[in-house]
Amino acid sequence: MSNVPPSPSELTEIAAGLNRLAHNLWWTWNQGAQEIFQQLSPRGWQNLYHNAVAVLREVSEYELRVRLLDTEFAKHVRGVLREFEDYLSEKETWGAANAAALKKNPVAYFSAEFGFHESLPIAAGGLGVLAGDHAKSASDLDLGFVGISLFYREGYFQQGFNQDNWQTEYYTLLNPLNLALTQVLNSRGETLVCAVEIAMSTVYFQVWRVNIGRVPVYLLDTNRPENEQRFRDLTLRVYGGDSTTRIMQEVLLGMGGVRLMRALGVQPSVFHMNEGHAAFLTLELIREKLAAGTTFQDALVRTRQQCIFTTHTPVEAGHDRFSPDLMGYALNKVPAQLGIGFEDMMSMGRVNPKDTQELFCMTVLALKLSRAANGVSELHGQVSRRMWHALFPGGTEADVPIGHITNGIHLAGWMKGPARRFWRQKCGDHWEKEINSFEFWQRMADPASISDEEIWALRYKLRRELIEFARRRLLIQGQRLSQGDFIAFDLLLNADALTIGFARRFATYKRAPLIFEQLEDIVKLIGDKQRPIQFIFAGKAHPRDDDGKRYIQKIIHLSKFSELKGHVVFLENYDVHTARQMVSGCDIWLNNPRRPLEASGTSGQKAGAHGCLNLSVMDGWWREGYDGTNGFSIGDDSHPDNVAEQDRRDSANLYKTLTEEVIPMFYDRDANGIPRRWIRRIRRAMVTLVPQYNTWRMVREYTEKYYLKG
Repeated sequence: MSNVPPSPSELTEIAAGLNRLAHNLWWTWNQGAQEIFQQLSPRGWQNLYHNAVAVLREVSEYELRVRLLDTEFAKHVRGVLREFEDYLSEKETWGAANAAALKKNPVAYFSAEFGFHESLPIAAGGLGVLAGDHAKSASDLDLGFVGISLFYREGYFQQGFNQDNWQTEYYTLLNPLNLALTQVLNSRGETLVCAVEIAMSTVYFQVWRVNIGRVPVYLLDTNRPENEQRFRDLTLRVYGGDSTTRIMQEVLLGMGGVRLMRALGVQPSVFHMNEGHAAFLTLELIREKLAAGTTFQDALVRTRQQCIFTTHTPVEAGHDRFSPDLMGYALNKVPAQLGIGFEDMMSMGRVNPKDTQELFCMTVLALKLSRAANGVSELHGQVSRRMWHALFPGGTEADVPIGHITNGIHLAGWMKGPARRFWRQKCGDHWEKEINSFEFWQRMADPASISDEEIWALRYKLRRELIEFARRRLLIQGQRLSQGDFIAFDLLLNADALTIGFARRFATYKRAPLIFEQLEDIVKLIGDKQRPIQFIFAGKAHPRDDDGKRYIQKIIHLSKFSELKGHVVFLENYDVHTARQMVSGCDIWLNNPRRPLEASGTSGQKAGAHGCLNLSVMDGWWREGYDGTNGFSIGDDSHPDNVAEQDRRDSANLYKTLTEEVIPMFYDRDANGIPRRWIRRIRRAMVTLVPQYNTWRMVREYTEKYYLKG
């Protein structure tokens, strides 16, 4: 029957199934599903940020029914819809076997941002991408899990550059009708509206649901007619506005998120705060218990038992702090609701409760009111214990109750199409069910299973796709600026060259231009026609981070007006799609933060499944992952305290490793032109890193270590 055109009734059923599929972001990590929407409108797929919902709205109902008369296409659609329904209805899952209690009382995971896909740009960077990957793996594991965040209707900024190569920001309005969102309704079928007190006002919010496979993520939205304009704009932009906007967003996220759970009838067993932005939820939990008749001290103890906290930053400025005036303004009614004085509330967010000059810190509040806390790598756990030692006096740094769970990535969500097809061809149709296991990647150790030639062919295909993507993106950039100072775009970059990528948030501690500190030497390297190298950069600086913008400006200037022209490029408007192109197509993933300021870093983890090798400072996850044979290290497991000396040493070590290890190994070819030693290192990276640094492992670790240990 599969080769018979669908009947009229089946056409209606398939069309409804495609609409259901488009409104569940499961398709973002299923290649077959993505191919359906790409075939329906190739140009729409490309131009609409690979957005399944927007593509379906482009295609008329009549066109869809006619297209489904193609028996091969209909067969493909039927197969994907069956796979989707099987995924949703599967009973024998890890969660069912190991965390059944969370089905009734789930984990409520609060995050100020979630990075799921380029079609829903409501994340600013790594924190949000980590949250999105956490949710995807919670779905794959079938964990009882609910996400809570905000719906930013202008999202994070779009990046452009002016004639001086200075970053400019602009915003585009997101239309919920074109997104994989569903408005949450009440029992009467009307828009669910909840409220939270902010300052002297009652602020109303509606809610959008995003389906992430089996799990829901709820996005709070204050764009309601009942609200004053300043409150309607509270959910306008990710981390938008000043400190007043920030604290009000955090009241909405934390307190409003708890109230939403109650309105939906969800009774979480665990409230997981992903960074301190959501810590006000603890005050709402205390308020609830007081309203039920308990004492304040008992409410504190019981709230602490419900909460866990993950800190993501060893950078002091990354911890939100608010003045007494701002706290008194935004949380005007909270002390009375808690039955305490204003200074008592302030003391909950102070390291020294008696210091009235100390600002209120969201991280301190979260640490005080959580039963467990963790950093996101082993080194970050150490740094966090040192950073917050004063909060836990009477013991050593080692006694500070902050552990660590090293971050990972959602492997299926980051794997690019050619790599997926490669693994399917080599490992069969059910390969995706095995890709998080050590056994699956162990076969990479055996050249008899997968040959060096096959790996090298895959690497060339991925590099070619990146270079052509970069040429298209640079052509658009050049046309918009009309400067005429780029070389011919079709000749830009070299498909045979060692390609080094750097793409991430342009915070200054990440030191994006470090490689160019020895500019004359780099120019000489690039001039070597026998062993060519090239660099591709991308990333956004925060709108208020002028130092980060200067880093971008410096790199773009070098790419246009120096001897590096044609060998260094900067791709604007970095997003999830650009990241996927770069981590798959580059040969080397460069990471040179000022140690120990990289809490974990996950971009390099996305490279492994594609055969891209890491060249990194021994910070964050790489300090744990590197074994001497699976990538390259910039320096050793130490750093000087003096910042200038650290920068000098790291610059020298970076150049040394590049010239003495990376370049010689990449260009060491046998008689058939195959770099055997390089490919041996790719195999080691796949065997040792890919099955360890993923969110399948990470979420199970959270579940066993924290979620089930109430």
